[in-house]
Amino acid sequence: MTSVHAQPVGPVEPVEPNATQRAKAAHAPRGWVRRFGGLPAALVLALGFGLPLASLVVAAFEGHGEAFAAIALDPLVRDAFVNSLALAVGAGTASLIVGALIAVTLARQAPRRRRIWLAAMGVPLAFSGLVIAYGFILAFGRSGFVTLTLASLGADPVRVGALIYTAPGLIAAYAYYLIPRVALMVYPAIANLDRRPIDAALTLGATPLRAIVDVALRELRPTLAAAWCLVTAIAMGTYGTALALAGTQINILPLLMFLKMSDGQTDFPQAAALSLVLMAVCSGVLALGECLVRRHPQ
Repeated sequence: MTSVHAQPVGPVEPVEPNATQRAKAAHAPRGWVRRFGGLPAALVLALGFGLPLASLVVAAFEGHGEAFAAIALDPLVRDAFVNSLALAVGAGTASLIVGALIAVTLARQAPRRRRIWLAAMGVPLAFSGLVIAYGFILAFGRSGFVTLTLASLGADPVRVGALIYTAPGLIAAYAYYLIPRVALMVYPAIANLDRRPIDAALTLGATPLRAIVDVALRELRPTLAAAWCLVTAIAMGTYGTALALAGTQINILPLLMFLKMSDGQTDFPQAAALSLVLMAVCSGVLALGECLVRRHPQ
């Protein structure tokens, strides 16, 4: 029987970390950053959203929620809700169609030209709603450049200049700054779209339209749905553009809330109730888009 003698084990020398480990350790967040790094954002969210929301809830439920019963029985509120929904759906659908076409065009451009297009699309996003409304008035109003140009060609300037102050004019103004949002959201999905299934469908005899509808749109459906829900929710709650263009001529929820707080009415409970209803509708539309994306992950 052989005996096994244990070899003496000397002190283990520490292993020096390599360059990759040292880089990870240098860039790793400290403990206090991991624990309290989100505290400033939470504080801003609480002060900018939590407190105003709490004050709206308190004001809306004064008198045991009589404000909600009042707006539910008010035909003016029902008309405003229907008009707001129609305006938002129209602006969102028009923006989705045009924005998706622009995204397809972007995906086909050379990198240098694409950068120029992307920079140009950021311009409408930098302007506020009031600036965009005044720009549309200067271009398409009764004395606007486009209106006067069409009048010189024989068009009626009164009729042409009045279009910008109607619901289709509001949809056009909304679409001006909603189209870039759609294009910027849809472009990455189109640029990274796998063309091999489309080529296979074409090889098997499908027409280009059939291949786009059955293959490409099936892959892009979650992104398109999320983009539509986002711009529709934005159009639902837009206030400045509608106020500058239509004033109180078009009955929509944001302008109705403005009327509740002006002209000597100062009906705070009903205005707060309308605000909560509008926020709930917009949040529901955004949640719908998020659900569609989660059900069909890319």
